[in-house]
Amino acid sequence: MDEALKVLDVVERKTGVSFERIFGHIGGEAYDKFGTPFPDETKKICENSDAILLGSVGGKEWDDLPPHLKPEIGGLLGLRKFLKLHTNLRPVKVYRALIGISPLSDRVLKDEVDLVTVRELSLGIYFGEPKKLEDDVGLDTMVYDAETVRRIAKLAFEIARRRRKKVTSVDKANVLYSSMLWRKVVENVSKEYPDVFLEHLYVDNAAMQLILNPSRFDVILTTNMFGDILSDESAVLAGSLGMLPSASFGERVNLYEPAGGSAPDIAGKNLANPIAQILSLSMMLRYSFHMDEIADKVDETVEMTLEQGYRTKDISEDGRFISTSEMGDRICENLSKIL
Repeated sequence: MDEALKVLDVVERKTGVSFERIFGHIGGEAYDKFGTPFPDETKKICENSDAILLGSVGGKEWDDLPPHLKPEIGGLLGLRKFLKLHTNLRPVKVYRALIGISPLSDRVLKDEVDLVTVRELSLGIYFGEPKKLEDDVGLDTMVYDAETVRRIAKLAFEIARRRRKKVTSVDKANVLYSSMLWRKVVENVSKEYPDVFLEHLYVDNAAMQLILNPSRFDVILTTNMFGDILSDESAVLAGSLGMLPSASFGERVNLYEPAGGSAPDIAGKNLANPIAQILSLSMMLRYSFHMDEIADKVDETVEMTLEQGYRTKDISEDGRFISTSEMGDRICENLSKIL
């Protein structure tokens, strides 16, 4: 988080735009101080903010707490529920300088891989009713309505307009009625965006294409469960979770956070990769504050710094690496030059 805030310092200094920063406690730190992982004081801060930039919340020292007091459940999941988040964005970019750490071959990565998964969060099989578990029967229900599908489809098409103007809608419309509705609504929304190309893929084919030909994707639009699976699959392409930001959109306030966890094995050692947090800040500038040009510069600076050969431990191929704070410093120095 410190490195992302250093980047924000540069943005403020170079643009003259001032951000009011209010810090709230959540997760393990909040439990130690308040006896709860998501205190009321933090809820009030979230309610009155324009955007939320979140760090990591967990650690081994809180693993034995009851579920509702664990940082990940009572803290992170509690925050997501409190904000009524309905859409998750998970960008994945394979940087040319880091092709060597991707598990895919150079042949597969010969073309640029730069995609974003737009996942519906509020409905689907995770939340459908009825659901139950009996001795010999487990039941889950997948439900989608047209209004929910239309909301996320419009968002995906708007994002595609800012990118390469292609939406791949992923469903299972050959067997699932909810996917049949999904496809119909997405088709109708696409008529409002004649400049954006729409294609449909069944989820099994989409999972295969992410490995065989990931460069074909721009914006992947999909349901809660399919998005859960595909976004984790696509995350592998980059070679390290430390490179992956995310954004979740709520009814009023959006949440921005790294896609990875707290990495307790290196906590406090100045070894973590700050790039995911910095790119999450970039997404905040883009989607909550509509500072697209500045966000582009932050993204460009990250790539520039990698091209210069700077690496944290998780993305080093030869055993040479710099610390968390040093990576933040290099990115800030480069950003200062191009803003």
